[in-house]
Amino acid sequence: MSRVKRGNVLQNRHKKILKYAKGFRGSKSRLFIAANQAVMIAWRNAFRDRRKKKRDFRRLWITRINAACRLNGLSYSKFIFGMNQAGITLNRKVLAEMAVHDFEAFKAVAVIAKEKAGVK
Repeated sequence: MSRVKRGNVLQNRHKKILKYAKGFRGSKSRLFIAANQAVMIAWRNAFRDRRKKKRDFRRLWITRINAACRLNGLSYSKFIFGMNQAGITLNRKVLAEMAVHDFEAFKAVAVIAKEKAGVK
């Protein structure tokens, strides 16, 4: 049985990992073992945080909507209830944008939601 020389395969794998580790500090961008560990951790964090980003943005939108609702004299939960009763199907992202950039339009939606929710 002949000997298998893996020089190119191993070298290419190392080069690939070191390419992904470019920009890391110290030995994490130069030494394969340290770079490999750093890249695996970075990928794990990136995978987790792609999902976390969605939760974080939803929290931000709800906070902005709640603040705008308070200026119009109703709570976030009453506002959402009133919108559902009125059949308004704007999502939280759009509502948050309206609350920040077009407060008059948000106020109009809040008045309708207030009526439908039965808030005085």
